[in-house]
Amino acid sequence: MPATNPYCEVLGMEVPRLETLRGHRDANYYSLLLAALLERGEPITLKEAAQRFEEAGIAPAEAALASLSRCKPARPPIYRQGERYALDPHDDGADLWAFRLGLRPPRVNVPMAPPPDQGPLPSPDSPLGIAHLDEAWRDGVPWAWSAQRVAICVLDAHPDPMNPEAVVAFVKARSRICRVSAESAQYWRAGAMLVLDDGRWALDREHSATRSARLAVRARVEMLRRWAGVNPDPVALEAAQKRLKEERAAHGAKLAAMRRVIVHAFPASAPKAVVLLDVNRREIKTYLDDELAGLADLLAGYEMIAAVNVRTLLAELGFEPGQRPLGELEPPRKTRQLNRQGRTLKITLDLLVRGTCGISRPFGSARALGTYLRTRQLTKFRRRLEADVKSLYALYQYGRLHGGVRLRWGFLDEMIPAPWVHSDERRLHHLMEEALSLGRPLEIVTGSAPGWADPWSRRKTARVLRDKRGWQYWLQDESGLFIDEREVQLARVALV
Repeated sequence: MPATNPYCEVLGMEVPRLETLRGHRDANYYSLLLAALLERGEPITLKEAAQRFEEAGIAPAEAALASLSRCKPARPPIYRQGERYALDPHDDGADLWAFRLGLRPPRVNVPMAPPPDQGPLPSPDSPLGIAHLDEAWRDGVPWAWSAQRVAICVLDAHPDPMNPEAVVAFVKARSRICRVSAESAQYWRAGAMLVLDDGRWALDREHSATRSARLAVRARVEMLRRWAGVNPDPVALEAAQKRLKEERAAHGAKLAAMRRVIVHAFPASAPKAVVLLDVNRREIKTYLDDELAGLADLLAGYEMIAAVNVRTLLAELGFEPGQRPLGELEPPRKTRQLNRQGRTLKITLDLLVRGTCGISRPFGSARALGTYLRTRQLTKFRRRLEADVKSLYALYQYGRLHGGVRLRWGFLDEMIPAPWVHSDERRLHHLMEEALSLGRPLEIVTGSAPGWADPWSRRKTARVLRDKRGWQYWLQDESGLFIDEREVQLARVALV
C-alpha cells in the first residue's frame, strides 16, 4: 500500500474501509472493486480484491473472484493494466460511486426548514384568510387546481368583489404558474362565481364549490405542515445551489485553461513516428526516429493528454502520466444492437469521426503509411499522419462542445457520451445561456468539421431562443429556420 493515497487525494475524501460496506444497498461487486481501489490507492488484481473481500467479511474469496470476473470490471472509471485494475479518479463516475456508497459526504449539506407556526387549520365553515393562502401556496398553486377553484379561494379571502386583474395579480404574486386570467369567467359554470354588471367578480359563499375549495386549502396546509420537517430550508438551499454553481464554474474555467495535447502514433505498437497536436495553440509537430527520445520531456509540460488507447500508448512511449487527467479517444462502446433479432453494429473510431465530423476519409490506411515510412517518402507520410491527428482533434473538440459524439449509420443517429469530457466543462448549453443573458447571438459553424487553417471561415450567426419555463433552448438562423444543435461543430458568443 502506498504511503499516500492518490485516488482519495484527487477526490478530496478520506480513505475508506471495505468493512463499512457490508450490506450496503448499492454494494455490488463492481462498486466493491472500486471501493477496494479507493482503499488501496494503487492498482490491484482481481485475486487481491477477492482476498480483501473475504478479510472484510463480504464474501468468500473464491466466490468473490468468480463474481468479479463476470461483472465486466474494466469499465470506466476502472481500467485494466495487464493483470491489474486501476482507477481513474478524474472520471465523473468515481466521485459519483464514492457518494452512492457513502464513502464521502454530500457536496451540499442543507439544513431542514424550521417548522411553520402551527396555527389553527382553515375551517370549511368560515371564509379563508390571506395567511391560509400564503401557507397553502408557499410552493405555488397546485397543478391540479382549476382556474375557478383558484379564483374562489382568492375571493373567499377578500370581503368584497374584486376586479379580474386584481385576482390575477394576487395569484401571480404567490405562484410562478397562474391559470387564472381576465377571460376565465367565460368558461365557468353558473354557481359559486358571479360576474357583476361592472365586470367585477363576486363569490357565493354558501355554494358547495366554495366549501370544496376551503377543504382543498385545509388539506393542502395540513399536508405541507406534515412534511415541513423533511423539506430543506429554501433560503439555505438557494444559497447552497448558488455556491455549488460557482464552484463548478470555477472548476470548468480551470479545466478550460489546462494545456492539452493529442498524441497520435504510428504504428500504435512500438511507435516509429509520433504527432503531437497542441490543442490550445493549434500547433502540430511530428517526431521521427531519434527525435522520439525527447518526447517524455515534451509530454511532461501538458496537464491533460488525449489519445486512442492513451494509457497503452503512453506506456509504449515510456511516459508515466502520474495523476494527470487522460482523455481516452477510443470509442466508449464497442457495439450497438440494431434490432430484437440480435443484429449488432460494430462501433469503430472511423465510424464515429465520419458520423460526428462529416469527414469522409478520416484516417489513412496503415499499409500506405507503412509504405511511405519504409520508402522514406516522409513528406507524404507526415501529411497523412497529421491529417489523421486533425480528424482526432475534430472529434475531440466536438465532444468537448456537446459532451458526446454522434453515432450515425443508416437509420441510426444518436449521441453517446464522450469519456474525455468532464461534466463541469463549458458546453454549448452554457454558451447559449451566456448569449441569452447578454442579449447577443452565437457565432457557429455547422455541418462538417471546421477547416484547420481558418476554422471560422464558414461561421454564421444564430439567435438563441428559450421556452417560457427556461428549460429548453433553441438555435435559429438569420432566415428564421431552426438549427439542429447536433450539427454545430464550433460555437462562441458574438462580441456585438
